[in-house]
Order: sequence, then C-alpha cells, then structure tokens
Amino acid sequence: MLMSELITPGEVWLVGAGPGDPDLLTRKAERLIAAADIVFYDALVGPGVLDLIPPYIERVSVGKRSGRHSKTQGAIDALLVEAAQAGKRVVRLKGGDPSIFGRSTEEVTALTGNGIRVRICPGITAASAAAASAGLSLTLRGSARQLRFVTAHARAGEALDLDWAALADPTATLVFYMGRAAAPDICQHLIANGLHPATPVLIASDVSLASECLVHTRLDLLALAIDRTPGAGPALILIGEAMRAPPSTAVAGALAAVAQHG
Repeated sequence: MLMSELITPGEVWLVGAGPGDPDLLTRKAERLIAAADIVFYDALVGPGVLDLIPPYIERVSVGKRSGRHSKTQGAIDALLVEAAQAGKRVVRLKGGDPSIFGRSTEEVTALTGNGIRVRICPGITAASAAAASAGLSLTLRGSARQLRFVTAHARAGEALDLDWAALADPTATLVFYMGRAAAPDICQHLIANGLHPATPVLIASDVSLASECLVHTRLDLLALAIDRTPGAGPALILIGEAMRAPPSTAVAGALAAVAQHG
C-alpha cells in the first residue's frame, strides 16, 4: 500500500502519539503521519514524535493545558472539519491513546456530523509506559484484579466529583491522569473512604522522555511527594498494591519527600 493510500483526501485519522518517546509509536501511527497533508497536534505530543513529521507537511498546534487553553474544543473541531472539507489528508495527533481522556468523541461527532470519514489509530497510554519504566505490572494476580483510569482534571472552581467510596478499593490499581493539582484531594478522600494510608503510590512525570521522573511513595505522603516531584507539567498518579516497589526504593522515595518538605 502506498503512503498516500493510507489516508484518502478529505479523511481524518485520530492518531495516538504515545507517551512521548517516538520509539513507542506504533508502526501504523508513523506511516499515517508521513502520509498526511496536515497534522494537528496536542501539547502533550513529545518533541521526538513531532520531529517525525516531514517538513513539507503542514503542522498546526492545537495544544491545551489546564488554565491556558490555546484553542477551545469547538475551535479544534472546526479546524478539522475545514481541513477535511478542503480535501486534505488530516492527522489529528493526540498524546497517549486518543480514546483515553483525549476527547475523541467530540471530534468524531463533529466530523461525522459533517459527512467526514474519521478513523482512530490507538496509542500506548501513559499508565502503561509509566508502569513499564518502573518495572511494575498494572495488575497483580490475587491483589490487583481491577484497573481503573480516572481523570483528576476538574473545571476551574469546581471540586473533583468522583465516587470515592467505589475508588477506595484495595483490589484495584487506580491511575489518576492529570493528577498534580488534585493530589491532596485524592489522598484525603481515598483515606477517608477506607484505603490504607500505607497503600503504595507511584508518581510519574514526563513518562518515557529523557526527563522522566518516577517517585515511589505511599498514599498518606502523596501530597508531600508530588509537591517535590520535578516539572510543572501533568503528573500521573498510580495507586495500589501493584505499585509496591522494592523496599529500599519505596522507603527512599518516601523519606526523600519528607526530608525535602522539611
């Protein structure tokens, strides 16, 4: 199949860019990027992935970060529709997997509502990459039989409205995306609903990049530890027995957080 045949003129692909490392792109994602006429990309798409976009392909940043949105979702939808209606081969590049907190449904609805064909190429989500970097499994036979992905992002001025009683399950691995600002609430609500204060926690930022930071701590120290986790970007918080690190690593991470706080 020729590159240009991957995407027909007037078609849109929502493509998962993975956690940031270009080596973690799927082969199909890389081929779709090379076949596009125009690529719309998010703020969380790694620089190494953007370097794979050939110079002759138009690229448009539509990145959104909490508190400083460059484009509204409606504006992004309109740009995608406009490009497809102009007969361009369109790639919408999203960090991680497009269908995990990537607002794919809004874009699919806008496109199909205008008679535009849209398809999805999945990607590696940050939770999988973070666990892999830490040498851990997201599930654990007999101890972590459930895996729950939760967005910790709330609209400005609104409380994080979640079913905390259901989330405080010792047999689950919880993964909170965009969890940096919500860490104190996560800690407080989970403990208040019965999750043990010593439950293992992994904090991950810049997952799969050279600047990746992994911090092992425990639930009752989460707010302190994340406050000392480098970087201003989104942080991933993984909670549960499956996140238990080797004793020396876990204790070192927890003590470091307390020492820095002091």
